[in-house]
Amino acid sequence: MNQWRKTEVDGWDAWVGETELIAVTIVPELGGKAVSLQNRKTGREWLWRSDKPLGNEGYGSSFAAGDGSGWDEMFPGINAGAYPLAPWQGRAIPDHGEVWSRAWEHQATSSALSCRIGGVQFPYVLEKRYTFPAADTLHIEYTVTNLSGAPFAFLWAAHPLLQVREGMKLHVPPELTEIEVSYSEEGRLGAFGSKQLWPLASGATGEQVDLSTVESNNGRFAEKYYFTSRLGPGSGYAGISDPATGEALMFRFPADKVPYLAIWANYGGFGGNYHVALEPATGRMDELAHAFRQGEAAVVPARSGYRWYLEAKAVCS
Repeated sequence: MNQWRKTEVDGWDAWVGETELIAVTIVPELGGKAVSLQNRKTGREWLWRSDKPLGNEGYGSSFAAGDGSGWDEMFPGINAGAYPLAPWQGRAIPDHGEVWSRAWEHQATSSALSCRIGGVQFPYVLEKRYTFPAADTLHIEYTVTNLSGAPFAFLWAAHPLLQVREGMKLHVPPELTEIEVSYSEEGRLGAFGSKQLWPLASGATGEQVDLSTVESNNGRFAEKYYFTSRLGPGSGYAGISDPATGEALMFRFPADKVPYLAIWANYGGFGGNYHVALEPATGRMDELAHAFRQGEAAVVPARSGYRWYLEAKAVCS
């Protein structure tokens, strides 16, 4: 079947790739954002959409000022901050990075959608290629090419904001038993750098918090945390399931290239929004300079490349 076709979403040119079991919709002009990821067998839409119109305020703008929904790429940093290494030391990395707010070049065939974008402050090219190796699986192949004669450090993380409801379950490798807090609304899990056990953490008032179970939309809490351990061989996965329906979405990635995992759980505490993101990452914690100091940032050698993949598999009972 013809897996890729052109369409329009809210006035933006978009591409839909689909099999009989899964469908994804990409808007190249909006940072190569995925605005839909559907299980075609059940009709479930996995990606969360805000009530804002699709769009953003351009390079260097706040992520929260845009529609803030769907699945974006965060690269070469996550938090805004200064680049840590010569010869670009001190150059500004925008909020959520350089690539989510700009148009990507793209080319579609019947079997693949290929997208690419160059750096603004830094000499790199980031490419991704979408294919379907199986009817239930979306495969994204990534390549960062360093065009310079100096090493290039970066953070990449997927940012798929998922529709959730109370009682859904998060699934991570069993060796991940401790988290480090990057952000916690109302300080429920502690300040930046606080450590907690997974899945049962201790709240600020002594209550037990089951981080593996999606909470209600209480309008108070929102947390971003990273697991402290690097993923081992064969442990590059994370998933979310709905016990009420038997549906699940599983992500797989190569742990040698993407050795960290983060979770963003927003239960109404940030912007009043209700969603969860499972975020495979090449580095740990959200500021590139911090990650580099800790020896937890990815580095591309001069005039070389860094390759990885991410797969999303739709599961239903």
